[in-house]
Amino acid sequence: MPLKEGNRVTEQQKTTGSTSRWLILIACIAAMVAVANLQYAWTLFTTPLKEELGTTLATIQWAFTIFVIAQTALFPINAYLIDRFTPRVVITIASAFVAAGWVGAGIAGLSTSLLTLYVAYGLGGIGAGAVYAACVGAAMRWFPDRRGLCVGCVAGSYGFGAALTVLPIDQMIRAGHYRSAFITWGLIQGIVVLVAAQFLRMPSDDWAPPGWEHIKLKVQKKVQQSSRNYRTGEMLRSRSFYVLYAMMTLVTFSGLMVTAQLKPIGERYGYDKYLLFGGVTILGLTLVLNNILNGLARPFFGWVSDQLGRYNTMGIAFILGAIAITGFTLLVGRPVLFVILCGLTFFTWGDIYSLFPAAIADIFGTKHATTNYGIQYTAKGIGSILAGPCAAWLMVKYDSWLPVFWLAVACNVTAAGLAVLWLKPLIRRLISEQKALHAQGADADSASVQAVSLTGASAK
Repeated sequence: MPLKEGNRVTEQQKTTGSTSRWLILIACIAAMVAVANLQYAWTLFTTPLKEELGTTLATIQWAFTIFVIAQTALFPINAYLIDRFTPRVVITIASAFVAAGWVGAGIAGLSTSLLTLYVAYGLGGIGAGAVYAACVGAAMRWFPDRRGLCVGCVAGSYGFGAALTVLPIDQMIRAGHYRSAFITWGLIQGIVVLVAAQFLRMPSDDWAPPGWEHIKLKVQKKVQQSSRNYRTGEMLRSRSFYVLYAMMTLVTFSGLMVTAQLKPIGERYGYDKYLLFGGVTILGLTLVLNNILNGLARPFFGWVSDQLGRYNTMGIAFILGAIAITGFTLLVGRPVLFVILCGLTFFTWGDIYSLFPAAIADIFGTKHATTNYGIQYTAKGIGSILAGPCAAWLMVKYDSWLPVFWLAVACNVTAAGLAVLWLKPLIRRLISEQKALHAQGADADSASVQAVSLTGASAK
């Protein structure tokens, strides 16, 4: 922790922090790449697990749902522990959970135990959630000047990471060694997280990048940012939070549905046996492209949101997602369009993991941003229940993926409308009232009218 002169951080300390924050960003990216397989390579294992354990797809997909629920439900606790004990300590411990997720899943296949699979993937979810909380929280706090872009880079590495490993993992599985794939890559992922953890730390509460007072004026012309740090309890009393929460749940469902069910969907149309080159199938190519585009979407839309504003960008991205899923729904039976439209679906979905954390920090301030986004991130858990077993059940009921796809389209359109027509005016009013209070010399931390406007009530 840097030395201070009173409560003021010196310019030399700001410069040092600005230099080290880029090294911290690199460590965050490495850790997020390491845990990406837990979510984005899962679909490769569903079929061999189903055959090995002698059960149904819906039963196997509960492991994925448990993973996401463990990742998201404990996210607020992880965020608190990170603030209390430092990210280095928490992520060092989490590296063991990350390794246990896949090593345990490999053991589950060997012992043909569903319970072992569920417990192992739940442990993996705890580890992945801790890594995610620390890395996204660090990006939000270290980069107020480039929040959308840098949060997008960290979140994007979680989406992009599996693109580096999905083909060798797929080849191991196709060779009949899915248990070895689980165990080998589980150990690799745990070691990478352990090393990255040693570089992670958070800035002090009063740290700011050099020239922040001047930069802030430029940033706030494009992005509405609160002048006040709201505690988690205050956030939970706000209407803005629940609008954001509903939006994230809706859009998370559509993306996680494709993530969890992509291999079963591809198998239904024979794309797992449709060879292209070097033994790579259409399904394998799709998986690689999806992860690349999913990763690129996060810094791209984060950067766009820094220029156009968070809520305009949400509206654009979610509508594009609805169009992509519509095309995927109508043309899923055509191999080339399957690859292209599935990739576009991932590209227009990955943005939520840069836009929502940036919006949380914009609206509720940076001091409690890690914990506040931890609460917000639990929306992913609800989305996973809809995307995993519920989507599989709906497909079995109608013997078609079409009802699931159309539901995803409706969710995206609804979220786009909420972003532009409801949330954007609500936040604009809040920030305007904060600026008015500041101009009058009022204490922004104690002015009750801000709490009123945050809930969506009209200013009096």
